[in-house]
Amino acid sequence: MAGIIVFDSVFPAQRVTDLTNVTYAGPDGARLHGYLARPAGNGPHPAVLLIHEFYGLNRDIIKKADLLASQGYVVLAADSYRGQTTALIPRAIFLVVTTPQDRIASDVDAAFGYLEAVQGVDAIRVGAVGFCFGGTQVMKLGTRNGDLAAAVIFYGSGPITDPAALGVMGQRGPVLGIYGERDQSIPLAEVRGFELALQARGIPHRVMVYPGVGHAFVTSASLAQPGAAQQAWGEMLAFLAQNLKGQAMAEFAAAPEGPVAAPTGAPGILSALHRLH
Repeated sequence: MAGIIVFDSVFPAQRVTDLTNVTYAGPDGARLHGYLARPAGNGPHPAVLLIHEFYGLNRDIIKKADLLASQGYVVLAADSYRGQTTALIPRAIFLVVTTPQDRIASDVDAAFGYLEAVQGVDAIRVGAVGFCFGGTQVMKLGTRNGDLAAAVIFYGSGPITDPAALGVMGQRGPVLGIYGERDQSIPLAEVRGFELALQARGIPHRVMVYPGVGHAFVTSASLAQPGAAQQAWGEMLAFLAQNLKGQAMAEFAAAPEGPVAAPTGAPGILSALHRLH
């Protein structure tokens, strides 16, 4: 195992610098990298900070950035590992475990600040979307950044279940959480706890649990096929359009909550889940 990690770090299949097209300053003066995708037109445009899975910044997240840009958003796919990326699960786990969490947080904050200042971006309409590791980082970003206009959490581990720990989440914009019913790494009880914490704080939100799928079910490949991935992507696009393209956030806040699965049958919850079958 150690040999695989060392070999992949010395001879990686791809390098972050081969995928990125912008650099910006980190909090400690480090040179951070990202991939910036722009829509047609001069703007000002809404913007999305996009955070990768635990593999690091790779071609899959670049494709997602381009898809979002085609919908009218300036998108920054930010590198949270300072140049490290992999296609191997053992090294991905190693990167998550060994990269300092406070440095990841400060680098995500730096990426958000950079995106706000990009020419053609409307700084009051900047949201964030993250997948897996990135979903966790978007959740954490929401707790400390009151300027976040929308937060989309795709199966981020460790859902926050303590209302007090949500910090400033929802101060400006709502939260969308998307999870898989068969995700072995995120128990449905934790998803339900996150939803209850959001409710307790009065944070506008929608938590969706898609039946029959596990962790990391939304990829550039799965988006090409009808099914849960396309449905979840469409839910995200509708959420972003509503909250970053000028519609009143009150509309989302007043909308019925989306389906949430629970280990026990809370009234109205499992029936909403079954509607997605």
